[in-house]
Amino acid sequence: PPGDSYGVLPRPCRALVLLNPQSGSGRALSDFEAVVQPMLAEAEIATTIFVTERPHHAHEKVRDEDLSQWDTLVIMSGDGLLFEVVNGLMERPDWKEAMKKPLCILPGGSGNALAASINYYAGYDHVAKKKLLTNCTFILCKGLHTQMDLVSLSTASGKRLFSFLGFGWGFISDVDIDSEKYRWLGSARFTLGTLQCLAKLRVYQGRLSYLPASPEQGSSPAPRDPAVPVPNGQPGHVPLPAGKEAPSSLPTDSLLVPLGQPVPAHWTVVPEEEFVLVYAIYQSHLGTNLLMAPAARLHDGCIHLFYMKAGISRLALLKLFLAMSRGTHLDLNCPHLCYVPVRAFRLEPRVSAGIMTVDGEALACEPVQG
Repeated sequence: PPGDSYGVLPRPCRALVLLNPQSGSGRALSDFEAVVQPMLAEAEIATTIFVTERPHHAHEKVRDEDLSQWDTLVIMSGDGLLFEVVNGLMERPDWKEAMKKPLCILPGGSGNALAASINYYAGYDHVAKKKLLTNCTFILCKGLHTQMDLVSLSTASGKRLFSFLGFGWGFISDVDIDSEKYRWLGSARFTLGTLQCLAKLRVYQGRLSYLPASPEQGSSPAPRDPAVPVPNGQPGHVPLPAGKEAPSSLPTDSLLVPLGQPVPAHWTVVPEEEFVLVYAIYQSHLGTNLLMAPAARLHDGCIHLFYMKAGISRLALLKLFLAMSRGTHLDLNCPHLCYVPVRAFRLEPRVSAGIMTVDGEALACEPVQG
């Protein structure tokens, strides 16, 4: 898009490929060899393949490895492996430098939300499976890279996580985690999971608050700090004066107050406290076939917050999900579905029931803000 600044990978280029052989329906390695490798060879991209053997393997690899020997890190898996890589990089003492290393996602999982988003931003037709893999590999071969937003999440138990895709609670998270047992189905697992969760539709109680991206009618205008682009891709983060920040200290959450305190007065508190789902997404796609936030861009400095109030019928919910495959769900003007672009949010569940997910990975249910 105009106004974006792009970097270019060197030629020849050295890539470290992190690949999860179990992801999706277990075909990542064979797909890499058949589809990706020949294209990369043609583009003078030399690959070192690192096959993960257990959870957190990629996390440890990128946290501890000397990364100077590679020009780019390529993740061939679902979104979960990229989540590991991002958080491993953020644990390094030199995270500021490490986070400048270009990352590339190649769809090898069942979700592939970021790959689908990037395919959409690049202006390609909506595709899935091998065609999506070919498109994403072609983007890597061209070698252009740009910035992407990260969202800093903090939980009541003191966890700090960095998320590139989305945070969810309720229906969507249930589908994501409940359908794990159908991994062998590939992306069809989500369709089956959706139908199962529709059958036992649950309601979740909690309080949702947010800082609107633009001041809402009737509320006092939100104080805005200038959105300064910083290398770690966190918009709105104002760097501390020189010397105040230790080299390894993580970026400060400049828009948040501690979870134990009430949200600032200029935030909006949602009056309803019964939800079917809450989803804060920062990229366009929630899955290959779910265009949830058509307005989202790679680094728009915005969290696209969706929430669905209790009382929606199963049929209306199913219609919304079917429309979401084309990104037309907001055109249905469903009174239960609310969408607001925000810069920060907080969710405080009434009880610790229900699954929370971050970038598709399960999280204990507790108060969280980002």
